[in-house]
Amino acid sequence: MGYCYDTLKAYLPGAVELLIDCVRNPLFLDSEVEEQLTKVKGEIGEITKDPQQFLLESLHLAGYSGALGNPLMAPEAALERISGSIIGKFYYENYTADRMVLAAFGVDHEYLLSIAEPLLHDLPRGLPVEVPTSTYTGGDFRHKVDSEKTHVALAFEVPGGWHQDKDATVLTVLQTLMGGGGSFSAGGPGKGMHSRLYLRVLNQYQQVQSFSAFSSIYNDSGLFGIHSTTGSEFVAKAVDIAANELLAIATPGQVSEVELCRAKNATKSAVLMNLESRAIATEDIGRQILTYGCRKPVEHFLRCLDELTLDDLTMMAQKIVSSPLTMASLGDVDCVPSYASVSRRFRAPI
Repeated sequence: MGYCYDTLKAYLPGAVELLIDCVRNPLFLDSEVEEQLTKVKGEIGEITKDPQQFLLESLHLAGYSGALGNPLMAPEAALERISGSIIGKFYYENYTADRMVLAAFGVDHEYLLSIAEPLLHDLPRGLPVEVPTSTYTGGDFRHKVDSEKTHVALAFEVPGGWHQDKDATVLTVLQTLMGGGGSFSAGGPGKGMHSRLYLRVLNQYQQVQSFSAFSSIYNDSGLFGIHSTTGSEFVAKAVDIAANELLAIATPGQVSEVELCRAKNATKSAVLMNLESRAIATEDIGRQILTYGCRKPVEHFLRCLDELTLDDLTMMAQKIVSSPLTMASLGDVDCVPSYASVSRRFRAPI
């Protein structure tokens, strides 16, 4: 959870005080809680209208046991129990000094300390909390709806998550290299038209409406895979194509040095352009300190990118597809190949 504030330097003391006041002294009025609960219930009812979000949620439910297998969208029965006092209890258990970072960009560090220390020095540490565990198992989730489109996602575990920063860098390049998008994507540099999935799938099969690589990464685990949207008559072929593309990147010699170089340059460009935004740079400081305990300079990640080889990419892909398959589908799911038949594709020697 992040709270952010943009201000001119002259107003920094007042801005920091207001920001900390919002975090330290919240009010959870029952009338406002009820208003938000009504909105949340409406959003949950609309989730199937966002197929990518629905499939990502379904992949976690099917693929994990433990914490990451819990639904991100609360079931309605749980929402009925929510009140201002329950939110307050959650707040006081989690908003503690040992779990909080104050990050700023464009500010002298000592000056920021002089403003913030009097406002935060008495913030208590939280009680020891056992970090909930998650076990990746793989699985299958299918939701049948009457629709002209059928959406399917194939995913595998990314072991190590953000804590393995070299592997996380390789994965970022791998996702850029795979790329993809929609059949009506606007073209031009940086729009994915030179990515493997665009060239090898979207350009070749008019029946495919969208086809893209995705990842969802956490501290110690994550998911990587391909999401596709087609008509029901082509869905079996689309699943076959997705399996072929995932197996190809895990096969030595299937990715060229030119493709790797392009993906590395595109990743560098995206990182550096994002960090030109003060809001993103500030968030990056906070996220890295919470994840790694320090902020690693951007040069560290650029060096990881420069040192990355085709062998690193292939080994990462092999590691990913050697984990159990997780599938999720929405639409005419009777046309989707069985979990067993797709899973067998990845059990054969590469």
